[in-house]
Parts: sequence; C-alpha cells; structure tokens
Amino acid sequence: MSSVAEKLARKSNRRPPAKQVRLRLVYIDFWSAVKLSFLVAVALAVISIVVTFLVHTVLSSTGIFEQVNSLVQDVAGSSGDLTAVLSLGNVMGFAVVAALLNLVVTTALGAIVAVLYNLSVKITGGLLVGFTNS
Repeated sequence: MSSVAEKLARKSNRRPPAKQVRLRLVYIDFWSAVKLSFLVAVALAVISIVVTFLVHTVLSSTGIFEQVNSLVQDVAGSSGDLTAVLSLGNVMGFAVVAALLNLVVTTALGAIVAVLYNLSVKITGGLLVGFTNS
C-alpha cells in the first residue's frame, strides 16, 4: 500500500492541462493603427537615415567614390564629376526626403489596412486567435 506522500508526489509530476482561449479579432481601432504605423514609420526613417550615413561613410573612406569618379571621367570625359553629385550633403538630403515620404506613406497604409480590415470583418467574421496557458 502506498502512502499519502507518494500519491501527492505522483500528482505533482503531472502537468495540469493547458487552458486554451479562442478569441475573435473583430475590430481594429483606427487611431491606434495610425499611431502604431506612425511609430513604425519613424523607426524605419531613423534606421534608413543612419544606414545611408554609414554606407556613404564607408564608401567614401575606402575610396570607392574616387575610383568610380575616375571611371566616369574616362568614359564621359572631363565634364562629369560624380563626387560633387554624391557629396555627403546631397546624399543625406535625399535620404531625409525619402524617409519623410516613407513616413507619410507608411502611416497612410496603416490607416488604410485598419479600415479595410474593419470592412472585411463584416463579411468574414474576423480573425480567430488562440491563446494557451503553458
């Protein structure tokens, strides 16, 4: 015959069954989606500006621009000056303008996706999401 302590030890080895919850996503708040997409766009803008600066710095310090400039001058003649076009100011200005345009487009796309999802929920019934307690 087994003791009570052995029975309790056997019970403690068993895991309780995991509880599962199934929820349906039927609405995305418009302003929350706009704010989240704006924050993601700001993060992407900062990353793209920093990466552009780092790539330009690496290419400039390794002398790639001078080699490409000499190749362009050999092919096109002395009229082409690539280093003036690809100066740090011009490249960073373009990167900032592209980042700002990307910010506006990403924010607008987040709003459009939220509206389209909220309209499609009326047809599909929403997205079924399952959660478990493990």
